[in-house]
Amino acid sequence: MSITAWLFFLPACFAINLAPGPNNLLSINVAARHGFLKAFVGGTGRLVAFAMMLVLAATGLAVVLHASEWFFLAIKLAGAGYLIWLAIQLWRSDAPTIDTSQPQDASLGRIAWREFLVAAGNPKAILVFMAFLPQFVDVARPIVPQFAVLGASFLVLEWVAIALYSWAGMYLGKWLVRARVRRWFNRFCGGFLAAIGVSFLLVRRA
Repeated sequence: MSITAWLFFLPACFAINLAPGPNNLLSINVAARHGFLKAFVGGTGRLVAFAMMLVLAATGLAVVLHASEWFFLAIKLAGAGYLIWLAIQLWRSDAPTIDTSQPQDASLGRIAWREFLVAAGNPKAILVFMAFLPQFVDVARPIVPQFAVLGASFLVLEWVAIALYSWAGMYLGKWLVRARVRRWFNRFCGGFLAAIGVSFLLVRRA
């Protein structure tokens, strides 16, 4: 891979990183409710999931996902189901019967685990690594080192996106001290997550 190809890759990749999606929406919601640091550090959960996908793509194991309709369907269903479940939790999070101040709900481990599950169950992310990254790989050169460079660049840019979305969410926090605003904010996030979950079911293998 030439330097020119890598320089073309960076802005195209960053556009993908910044695209509104379930993980970025989670960063906004977590930062608004629990602060920048927890959203930013908790975002490492998605980086772990994406790193695993990059390894699969680099080693060729992602071909199994591309070739196996049942395996791909299982990932779609699991990802969609988890997002819809998470959407319901957000929708009900300010209901009187639910205590939103429970410490385990705001722990870094719980936040990172949610980020991991949402990223791992996103079939669109799998397709990005299968279809987007290979466009910048020079087949005349060793493929794994090129994937390593592209993958590392993707993860760094993804962390920048996490920081930006967490920063934006932090400034929403001052509005969320009002119960009514907090309720509708969570319902908006929940509704959007549910819509994304349903859209996962429409994703087809390339």
